[in-house]
Amino acid sequence: MKKIIASLLLLTVTYSYGQELNLPVFTQYLADNNFVVSPTFAGIGDNFRIRANGLTQWVGIKDAPDNQSVYADFRIADQSGVGVSLYNDSNGYTRQTGAKVSFAHHLILDYYSKQYLSFGLSYNINTFKIDIDKFNTTYERPIPDAAITNNRYVANNNFDVGLLYRNKGYYISVNASNVLSKNADRFVGVEPTLLLNYQIYSGYVFKVPGDGRAEIEPSTYIQYFASDKRSSTDLNVKYRKYNRYDDYYWAGISYRFLNDQVAKPLNVGPMLGLKKSSFYFGYSYQLTLNQLAAYNSGTHVVTLGFDFLQGVSNCPCTQSPVHD
Repeated sequence: MKKIIASLLLLTVTYSYGQELNLPVFTQYLADNNFVVSPTFAGIGDNFRIRANGLTQWVGIKDAPDNQSVYADFRIADQSGVGVSLYNDSNGYTRQTGAKVSFAHHLILDYYSKQYLSFGLSYNINTFKIDIDKFNTTYERPIPDAAITNNRYVANNNFDVGLLYRNKGYYISVNASNVLSKNADRFVGVEPTLLLNYQIYSGYVFKVPGDGRAEIEPSTYIQYFASDKRSSTDLNVKYRKYNRYDDYYWAGISYRFLNDQVAKPLNVGPMLGLKKSSFYFGYSYQLTLNQLAAYNSGTHVVTLGFDFLQGVSNCPCTQSPVHD
């Protein structure tokens, strides 16, 4: 039993150590919101799009990670877009909040073959806080650490850059997040300062033969952390069905693993959602398959969204509801 408890503590500490390296990305980006993973997707649609996500990880474990975020992006000209994201992320006694402001420009490489190239840039501001008011104390030890007399926090500024290529139904995005090292002078002890991480997101949208208003979209999402050389991969597949009003429902599944342990998934689970007029809803469940599996009921992600101002751009580089 002691070994199990030690493993749980180790996993929690490891997640806390890596929490500031990157906000938790599970399946939010699959809720028809690619802007989650890269600034290059800002304004890529032909509307003003808002997505709000609520993520609860490891349900059943006290003080497990919890995240809320809001993403909004829209066109400001025929071939440019802007976006903003706000987030609140807690993990035990640590909390980080912040915002990103993004700009993207979309180029037409070839009008007839529908090839497009997008460039994206985000400015990020992040605050990371340790809340000592929640520390557990005893009569014999009224102060957990005499060296810590107030809440510790640090604010950081950083940037993301990205590149996106599209060719009809195919897309590939390459992104670098937190390109600047972090200032850790206000903390005592060992703390990561290299926050740089890379993401590759790629997929293809196929028309279902014999049904011009149904699509299948396999995709993959790869993350690589420069600080400790960790990397992981998501393998996803989605089915999407439109009606004549461009409303749709979709369903899919996602499978995540560390790249040195392909046959040992971290989590796997189903996804589903729908869009009716301007309203969007999505839900994802991820079953934990590592050592914590016996102590939690999985991770839940709920997405609510709204799409406004349909047709704000006449540029062919926008995403059409149904691919030709």
